[in-house]
Amino acid sequence: MSAAPKVTPTAPSMLAMPSPGLPPFDYVRVNHPGKVVRLLLEHGDNARLLMGGTDIFVQMRDGVLAPQIVIDLKRLPGMTNIRYDPARGLTVGAAVSMNALAAHPAVIAHYPLLVQAVETVASYQLRSRATMGGNLCNASPAADTAPAALVLETRCVAWGPDGERVIPVKDFFLGVRRTALQPGEFLARIEIPTPPDGWAGRYIKLGRNAGGDLAIVGVAVMGYPDHSTSSGYRFKVALASVAPTPIRVPEAEAILSANPITEDLLAQAARAAEDTAKPIDDLRGSARYRKAMTRNLARRALDDVWHELRKER
Repeated sequence: MSAAPKVTPTAPSMLAMPSPGLPPFDYVRVNHPGKVVRLLLEHGDNARLLMGGTDIFVQMRDGVLAPQIVIDLKRLPGMTNIRYDPARGLTVGAAVSMNALAAHPAVIAHYPLLVQAVETVASYQLRSRATMGGNLCNASPAADTAPAALVLETRCVAWGPDGERVIPVKDFFLGVRRTALQPGEFLARIEIPTPPDGWAGRYIKLGRNAGGDLAIVGVAVMGYPDHSTSSGYRFKVALASVAPTPIRVPEAEAILSANPITEDLLAQAARAAEDTAKPIDDLRGSARYRKAMTRNLARRALDDVWHELRKER
C-alpha cells in the first residue's frame, strides 16, 4: 500500500486574507476657513471633510467613498470650542467631540436633553472622536442628536464663498445623507438658543441592543409653560429613523397646545406621532413595528416631560 501524500501546510502569510485598509488620498490640515472653501470648490465631490472621522473612514474602508482629498477642519478657529451665554445660548464648534459636549458643565446644567441624546450615540470610545457636527452633516435619518436639535430649534452656521450663512436645523436635512450645505460650504458651528424657563425634555431611543446601535426609533420631546396657549403649555416633538430625514411632529404639538393636558390627550398626541411616521422595512425593523414603537416611545417621553412640568408648578 502506498504512503499517503505529504501535505505541506500553507504559511499564514500566503493565505488570501481580507485586509481592511483605506484607498489612497491626500490629507490636508487647514487653519483658515477660506482655504477650506477654495479646496471644496476646486475638488468638488472628490473632497471630503474630516471632523471626527468615525463615519468617513468606515465608508472609505468599505469602498463607499474614495475621495482624492480629505480636509481636516479641527484646527480652524472655534471648531473645538464650547461657549455658553445665558442671553445668547450655547455655541458648539462643529468638531467638538460628543464626550466633551456631554461633559461640559453648562450643557449638563442647561441642556440635559442634549446630553441624553449624545450619550445614546454609539459607544463611549467612539464618542471620544465622534462630533455633533458630523452627526448632523452625515444626515442619517437615524442621527440621535437630530431630534434634540430640532426641538431645541438649533441653528447650523455654515461658512462658504459668501461668508457665514445661518441654516435653521429644520431646513438642514434634505434627504438621506443630503443637507442644505451648498458647494464650497462647511458647517462651522452649532447654535442652540437658551430654552424657556421651566422647560423639561426627554430623548428615548430604541435600538436592537442596550448601547452602540443605530436607532430603530428615536423620540425627543420638549415642553414648557406658555400662557398664550389654551393648555398653558407648549410642546415640541421630533422623531428619528422613521422618515427619510429627522422630522418634527406639528400635529402632536398642536394637540397639546390646544387642550388641557390629560392622559387621553397625551395618548392622542402619541398617536399623532405614529401617524406622522413614514418608516421603511429594513434589517433593524419592519415599518409596522417602527410605527407602533413610535407611538409607545412618544407616549413614554410625553409622560416623562409632563411629569417634570407638573413638579415645577
